[in-house]
Amino acid sequence: MRHWLNALLTLFFPILTAGFFALIWGLTVGLSTLCVWLLIALWSERQKLSLFDSWLNSPNRDALPSLNPGWDRVFKSFIKIQKKQRLSKSELNRALDRFEQAVRALPDAVILLNNSRQIEWCNTKAEEYFQITFNRDQGVQIDYLLRQPSFRNFMRNVDLETSLNLRLPRMGIDRLVAIQMIPFGDNQSLLLARDITEREQLEVTRRDFIANISHELRTPLTVIQGFLETFEDNPAADPELLTRGVKLMSDQSHRMNRLITDLLALTRLETSEPPEGEVINMLSLIQSISLEAEALSTKNHIVNVQAANNLNILGSEEEIRSALSNLVSNAVRYSPNGGTISIKWALVDNEPVFSCQDQGVGIAPEHLSRLTERFYRVDKSRSQETGGTGLGLAIVKHVLNRHDAKLEITSKTNKGSQFSIRFSKDTVVSQ
Repeated sequence: MRHWLNALLTLFFPILTAGFFALIWGLTVGLSTLCVWLLIALWSERQKLSLFDSWLNSPNRDALPSLNPGWDRVFKSFIKIQKKQRLSKSELNRALDRFEQAVRALPDAVILLNNSRQIEWCNTKAEEYFQITFNRDQGVQIDYLLRQPSFRNFMRNVDLETSLNLRLPRMGIDRLVAIQMIPFGDNQSLLLARDITEREQLEVTRRDFIANISHELRTPLTVIQGFLETFEDNPAADPELLTRGVKLMSDQSHRMNRLITDLLALTRLETSEPPEGEVINMLSLIQSISLEAEALSTKNHIVNVQAANNLNILGSEEEIRSALSNLVSNAVRYSPNGGTISIKWALVDNEPVFSCQDQGVGIAPEHLSRLTERFYRVDKSRSQETGGTGLGLAIVKHVLNRHDAKLEITSKTNKGSQFSIRFSKDTVVSQ
């Protein structure tokens, strides 16, 4: 109300003055006076508008022009609006930054493409997968950077319900990604890529496992089935053949039983929680394993044991026994008669180390990295002769992973091999 009153008073004064002049000097003088007054007022307001326009180009709330109260309110209202806009813009920028950070942190690659398939934006995973750089490749067509024929064909015939598995052999990494296109907006699209390398490797492992287990079971089943069919036709025709057949079938059934036992042990190690630590009397355990080795050897090998006393560790005694027993039994199986099996247990560089040295045929260097794979054998014929399942070292690897230990293998052809288990010094039990 006060603002309107000021405006009316501002208009009333020039009208009153013009009326007074009109009474004294006539209507013409009065109207002329009013027109001059209005022209002066318009010129003054124009100057104020010009000053306001100049201030708008570089607004400074600390240096407001000194005008009448009406214009002061205009300046202050504009400053409030400007402040709200800055706050709104700041909040919007923060929201956009958070959104961009979230998208950049996604485990999948994301590329924003315009209607010409040019890169408008991409996250960190996209730069890693496709070896692109946003600052360098912004505005570049995606099929110019990815020139595989399968990708170009996919881009020409995009189907929302299908994806493309594309292999990206870059920087020494053979990566397989599943690519999908999602349209949005004005002919824009999102290119999404998910790394499925591990899934493919699991599928390959599954197929290999099925093939290997089928192969391992085929031989004993063939032997058992062959003898059963022979005995079924004429069970008493050849007593010697019957005795030999029963012996072979028994051996093969024991082999299948060992195979199933090892498979169940591997499954348990892979799926169960790590065991709670218990104090393991390593001297007693190693002595027990050496006796088992002598029984397996049937006095055809010399078993030497050098084990430190009072060097005990924390872990699962059952699992540690399984790992050590596998290494020692392998040394017996693959060492020629008369050879020496050396078992040692001692501190090496403040870490407890178990080692088993044999005098066998040794292992060529190209085989060492694959020894812990399931069913991997250096000499398949010798493994079958010795009754190995091909799972022993795989069990050892899983046991050591659960006990934060490492397997170290050194071998020379025709000079024997040494398998060592290095436990963490944190597992040592203080005496």
